[in-house]
Amino acid sequence: MTGAMAPTKPLNAHDLCDRCGAPAYVRVILTGSAELLFCAHHNRQHAHALAKVAVEIQDETARLSAKSGEGATAGR
Repeated sequence: MTGAMAPTKPLNAHDLCDRCGAPAYVRVILTGSAELLFCAHHNRQHAHALAKVAVEIQDETARLSAKSGEGATAGR
């Protein structure tokens, strides 16, 4: 990270995937501080291309594993 970039903040419920509107678990920072937000599915789908252009990738998909152990299956 360069001195010009601000540290990324944790993703929250207001952060939604730019492709489908689902909760975002990945933030991709591009040159010029532009950012893209992705759900886990769309991150997996575009990960190879994003890795080529990203300045930083903030991946919080590990939170999904933690949620599955908390009874997140209610309502399915």
